[in-house]
Amino acid sequence: MRIIHTSDWHLGRRLRGVDRTPEIEFALEKLLERAKTLEVDAVLIAGDLFDSPTPPAEAEKVAYKFFSQLKAANIPAIAIAGNHDSAIRIDGLAHLLSYVGVHARGKPRKGSQGGVIKLDTASGKLCVAALPFASERRLLKAEELWDRDQLEQRQHYKEVIGYLMENLTNEFEENSVNIVMAHLTFNGAKRAYSEVDFYTRDTYSLSEQIIPPNAQYVALGHIHKPQQISNSAPTFYCGSLIQVDFGEAEEDKGFNLITVEPNRPAHVEFCSIPCQKPLKVIRTSAAELDEVLEENRTHPGFLKVIVKLENAEMGLAERVRKICPQALIVEPQYTRTEEKEQSTDFNPGNFNPVEEFKRYYQDQKNNNPNPFVLEAFSNLYQELQDATH
Repeated sequence: MRIIHTSDWHLGRRLRGVDRTPEIEFALEKLLERAKTLEVDAVLIAGDLFDSPTPPAEAEKVAYKFFSQLKAANIPAIAIAGNHDSAIRIDGLAHLLSYVGVHARGKPRKGSQGGVIKLDTASGKLCVAALPFASERRLLKAEELWDRDQLEQRQHYKEVIGYLMENLTNEFEENSVNIVMAHLTFNGAKRAYSEVDFYTRDTYSLSEQIIPPNAQYVALGHIHKPQQISNSAPTFYCGSLIQVDFGEAEEDKGFNLITVEPNRPAHVEFCSIPCQKPLKVIRTSAAELDEVLEENRTHPGFLKVIVKLENAEMGLAERVRKICPQALIVEPQYTRTEEKEQSTDFNPGNFNPVEEFKRYYQDQKNNNPNPFVLEAFSNLYQELQDATH
């Protein structure tokens, strides 16, 4: 049996005002071509189909067009919600998506309640234990939020995820290809830092030991760098479909091709897909700036240009974009304060709301906030995030 594992499309993504959806559509067209050529039995999408819970119409159009083309090629798909997706929205569309051969799951559920999808493919039976992104606040009951401290809440969350994983994999069958698909973070995963920081650490960073050993392959979404996680079963992040942010500049993107039969570990091959608009980071000095820009004038994608300066230079961005209009970010880096800049540089992909609030409080009040204020802010921020999923 041959299966494609893809994830983190982020349809609707914008980078410094530029809509990346056309690039993602291009990548999905290449993915479809490969699916047909390889004659795969199914396509697994491990979450974050969209970049926001309410994606623009054009982003939805691209996704549904891809699913319809899979249906025309007689290739079924299984998709789960990620932390960027709206679980409620995906569950609401699940019935309609089933008409084009897509088995969609928005919220986590037990195996007996539809958490396990079983398909009869041309190459045999396929059983997928599907675990969409699970919000901590949605898994904990109200009394647990009141009666347990933060450490106990985190531990309970991890226990619930472990229970769900075991419950789902109990539905595996002897004569079937058995796969786990989940959208979550495992300890030690190498991040691209274009992921949402809050959902990749602390409570949401899990041990790979929660995965029962009877899975033949574990298809993961959430982390944008393709990588294998050390585990008894072959466990892989396939990574994002395009270079989502400059932390992924010049990285190969693509999908995992899984070749597997019942009762045997899967063989996994990473297959590259060309980036239509590749990202590139340029580092140069002011003296060499024009020469370096000329070398990159015809770069087909987008640029981030970091220029080392002794002093501020007026019109630096205009100077750069006069030669390289595809430069989305022009970042001066002052030599005399380089050490300070590195420690305070804001990276949107590594945004920590609690730390930013703490820094703002210190700037305004010239004092550290009370720990109870920090906890209240963290809980409020989390509730607002959960309300959009």
